[in-house]
Order: sequence, then C-alpha cells, then structure tokens
Amino acid sequence: MGLVNLSRMLLFSAIIRLFLLIYGEWQDAHMEVRYTDVDYLVFSDAAAMVAAGRSPFERSTYRYSPLLAFFLVPNCFLHRSWGKILFSASDLLVGLFVYSILKQRGVPEKVSLWCVAAWLFNPFTFTIGTRGNCEPIVCAVVLWIILCLMNGKVCQAAFWYGLIVHFRIYPIIYCLPFVLVISNKKSVGPSEKPILSQWVSTHKILLESSCSKVASSYSIWFSVRAIFTKEAVLFGLLSGSVFFTFTAIFFHLYGWAFLNEALLYHLTRTDPRHNFSIYFYYIYLHHQEGFSALEKLVSFLPQLIVQFTVVLQFYEDLPFCLFLQTVAFVSFNKVITAQYFVWFFCLLPLILPWSRMRLKWTGFLCISLWIGSQAHWLMWAYLLEFKGRNVFLQLWLASILFLAANTSVLLILMQHHVYAPLFQPLVHSREENSGKLE
Repeated sequence: MGLVNLSRMLLFSAIIRLFLLIYGEWQDAHMEVRYTDVDYLVFSDAAAMVAAGRSPFERSTYRYSPLLAFFLVPNCFLHRSWGKILFSASDLLVGLFVYSILKQRGVPEKVSLWCVAAWLFNPFTFTIGTRGNCEPIVCAVVLWIILCLMNGKVCQAAFWYGLIVHFRIYPIIYCLPFVLVISNKKSVGPSEKPILSQWVSTHKILLESSCSKVASSYSIWFSVRAIFTKEAVLFGLLSGSVFFTFTAIFFHLYGWAFLNEALLYHLTRTDPRHNFSIYFYYIYLHHQEGFSALEKLVSFLPQLIVQFTVVLQFYEDLPFCLFLQTVAFVSFNKVITAQYFVWFFCLLPLILPWSRMRLKWTGFLCISLWIGSQAHWLMWAYLLEFKGRNVFLQLWLASILFLAANTSVLLILMQHHVYAPLFQPLVHSREENSGKLE
C-alpha cells in the first residue's frame, strides 16, 4: 500500500512538472519575462559547442564541469527542453531516495509520505528544476551517497562522491562527516552491513537521545583519533582518485580555461551583483580595487568555524549534520542565489521525523520568518533592479535581516531536534572509551 501511495505521489508531481515545462515554453514564446532560467541558456549554448567539437568554456559565464554540457547535448537534436526534463526527473528521484532512506530507518509509512511530499510539492523546488537549473542532479546524488553508506557500500559512495564534487564543488564540505561516520560506525550485522538506528516515537527517544549526545561529546576526540580506519582511507583514496581523474581528463581536453572557470573561480568568486549575501555590498563598493588575500581569508573564517563546530558535534546524526552544514554554508557564503536553497531543501525531509516541532505554532513561525525575510529582501531587489532606485544600503540591511532569520530558524530546528545517530552504537564500546579515559 505504501508503494502504491508513493507511486501516486510521484505520478501527480510528474504531471505538475510536465505542465510547468509546457507552460514555460509558452511563456518564453509570448511574454517579455522568460520562465526559463538564464543559466539554462548558458548550459544549452555550452552543450551546442560541445556537440560542434568546441570547448564549452567559449560560452562566457559557463563555470561548470563539462559533464553538464555533455549531459545536455541532446538539446541540440531532441528538444531544447531536454535538460529541463532531466533535471525534473532528478527531482522525482530525490523523492524516491527520501522515501527509501526513511523506510530503512523504520519511519512509519504516513510520516515518510508526508516527508516526501515536503520535497515533491514544494513550489520552490519544482520550479527550480522546470526552469532549467541543474541542482536537482546534485541533490539526488548526495542522497544516493547517504543510501550507499547506510547499506555499507563504501566504494560506491566514494565513486559518486568524487564524481559529484567534480560536477559541483560545494559537496566538498561533506567530506569530514562522511569520513568520521565511516570510521566510527560500531555495529555490523550478519551480512556485514552497518546496523541502522531505528525511528521510535518522540516520547521514547528523548531520554536515549540526551544520553547519546553526552556520550558523543565525551568521546569526540576518540572519534577524531580513529579517523584513519581501512574503510575511511579507502573512501578518501577512491573519491579523490575519481575527482582527479575527471579533472585530469577535462584539463587535457580544455586546458586552463576548464580549471579556472569550473574549479578555481568558485574559490575566489567575488560577484559585485546584488544577492542575498551580507558581503555583496562590500564587494560592490570595492570590486574595482580588488581584494587582498587577507580579505578573502577573513570572509571564509565564519564558514570554517561553523562547519567544524557542527561536524564535530553532530556527525553521528549524519542527515542532520549535513543539513546544518548546508544551511550554514549557504547563509555565510560570499554569493547566495535562490538556487542554493535547494541544497538544504533536499535534506530537510530526512530530519523532520526526528523533530519535536509542531507545524501549528513553531513550524509556522519558522516558515514565516524565512519567507518573510526573503520577501522583504526581494522587495528592495525589485526596486533596485526594475525601478532603478538607489536602495543598495536598504538591500544590504535586508541581507543582514535574512541572515538573522536563517540563523534563528537554524537554532530553533536544533533546539527541537531529537539527536539520533545514523548507525546503532554499541554500549560496550563507550564503556571501553570511558575506561581508557580513567
């Protein structure tokens, strides 16, 4: 019965996406404001250049792996919406992976389907794919990596992780929690698969979660010291090999243009255009002068501090850790665009079953804070972009408010989250660690 309901949800959400794809074609042909994302035009032009035997980096502002251009080559001989169909199919795949992850952890059928619906029927997520943004592919692969780790398939997880970091550099932030989780999983079943901790009702899990949290904090240095296990080293070597193999291949094909645009650009990016980041106004004022190495380093420090703090505190609860990392990374980034929000939206359904938050009050407050602060920012952006008013200062203040809203929502989510390690820990292993400390 559960699979039947899931199939119906997937079918209905596929119909919604198909309707939007058709509507998008009509709007592009008849209206001044296009439905299709500007980036999709860049992807399509790069794909056409690859099909013609040229470099995709001849298309200005193409700053992605050539793999994306290769995937979109069918745009040239099938239909120009091929890429949108591919991205929308990845949307559906994310929903399927969310369901699989939650069911393997024993989440009840009704709760699992509601969590899947939180992704499939989120207006923000299905418009991103149908407008031609490639982020759903990254989301699907990240969830597939989690599934591989849950099933003890370290080599598969390593391959896909190396590939997706090459494809889109931001998942590099997940390397430390992945390695720590692989190094410190303590329970293995008869089939050599790790034993997953199972969902139980919130009332029962409260006491267990608090005990687990103390033990996790207490043994954190043992976890870091034990990082160089056989499986962790294998994961690092294999994922690194995949990443550098694809990098070497495309460097051979396209030279420094590939390296600078697809990889190095994202490390030194200073976009003077207005965006959600609190750094945009400073970058806008000083873009012509350039930025020193110290200035670039200082902008990374908040991200690094938050990332390490979150990972060392929550890595055993892997989905929650990845969610916190992603929200923090996006919130403190030098450039923030709306497509980045999809990165953590795909992880949100994985943590909802372990939240004591109720939608009626606290949940509604979080949604209102996030959407309200974003709408406030968009109002000033509209006045700047379309009305030509000099509201840069007001827009910067709106960016600060948006960061404050993100931080507040994140703290509320942490406060209401029930700590639940991905893998079932062994009691005697903690006793051994306590003995060693004594």
